[in-house]
Amino acid sequence: MARATITIRDVAREARVSVATVSRALNGQHNVAEPVRKLVLEVAQRLRYTPNAAARSLSSRRTQTIGVVLPDLHGEFFSELMRGIDGVARGHAHHLLVSSYHGDQEQQGLALQAMRGRVDGLLVLSPYAANPGFLTDNLPAGLPAVLINTPGLESQHAVLRIDNHAGAMTMTRYLLGCGHRRIAFIAGPASNHDAGERLRGFREAMAGAVEAEAIELQGGFDEASGHAAGLSLLDLGPLPDAVFAANDMMALGCLFALTQAGVQVPGQVSLAGFDDIPLARFVHPSLTTMQVNIAELGGRAMSHLLQLIDSPEEASASVQTLVPMLVARNSTAMHDPQAPAGVPAAP
Repeated sequence: MARATITIRDVAREARVSVATVSRALNGQHNVAEPVRKLVLEVAQRLRYTPNAAARSLSSRRTQTIGVVLPDLHGEFFSELMRGIDGVARGHAHHLLVSSYHGDQEQQGLALQAMRGRVDGLLVLSPYAANPGFLTDNLPAGLPAVLINTPGLESQHAVLRIDNHAGAMTMTRYLLGCGHRRIAFIAGPASNHDAGERLRGFREAMAGAVEAEAIELQGGFDEASGHAAGLSLLDLGPLPDAVFAANDMMALGCLFALTQAGVQVPGQVSLAGFDDIPLARFVHPSLTTMQVNIAELGGRAMSHLLQLIDSPEEASASVQTLVPMLVARNSTAMHDPQAPAGVPAAP
C-alpha cells in the first residue's frame, strides 16, 4: 500500500505551529526562533516530509540555492572556507552551486553569468581583481552578493576581508623579536592581492628593523613552490635565521626541503606560515602561523548573504575585517648565534 503523502499541514499540526512558521523554518528565513526551527526540521525529517521544490520556487521566487564562485577548489584553505559556508547553508536549508575559475578572469565572468536565474545570492572570492570593473559588469544585476577578499569594490558591495598587511607585519615583528635578522620571505602569486598585502607587510616591518636583511623569493601558494623556494635557499649559501612563507602550504613545502637536507627547524632556521590550515598543527615541528579562522570567514559571509536575501531593502556597501592572530608553535625559536648557519645537522 502506498504511503500517504505528507503535507506541510501535517508537519505544522505535529509541531504545533502554524503553516507559515513551518514554511519560514524550512526556507531558512531568519525570523524564526532557533528552538522552533530545530523542532520543525526534526518533525519534518521524522515524518519524511519532502517539500515540492518546484511549487515552493514558484510561490517564493526562490531557488533555496546559493552560488559560490572561487578562484580554486584545491587546498586546505578552500576546503575550510567551503566547510564554513556549507555549515551555515545547511542550517538554513539552502544548497550550494559551486564553480571555480583558476585565476582566469574570463572564466570567472562565465561562471558568474552561469549563475543567473539559478541562485538566490552569490558568494565570490576574487583576490585577482586587477580590473574591479570587470567583476562589477559580470555580477548579475539585482542579485544579492557578498565578496570575500575582493579589493576595489568596498564602496559598492558587502565585503569580508582578512587584514593580510597587519598579519604579515605581526609575524615579521615576532621573528625580529626572537632575535632573527636575516629573514627570507616566500611570496605568493604576483597577481594575487592577498599575496601583495602580505609582502607589503613583511617589507614594512623589515624596513623598520635595525640591521635587518630581507631575502625575497617568489612562490605560488602551493606546496611545490614552497619546496622549490626551500631548495633555492639551500643553494644560496648561508641560510637565513628564519623563513616566513606567505601561506602555510608553502611553509610546509619549505619545511620538507629543509628537513630533507638535514637542516634543523627551528634549531638552525625558524619557519613560519600564514592561515593556520588544520594540517599546520599536526606536522613536526608544528607550524608557527598567523591564524585566520577560515571556516568562520566562510560562515560569516554566508550568514551575511542570507540576511541580504531576506532583507534586500537593507542592503548596503559594508566592510567587515578579520584580523589574524599569531599562533606560536614549535617551528620557531629564539635566535641562537652559535647555530651552524648553512651547515646541515649531524645525522
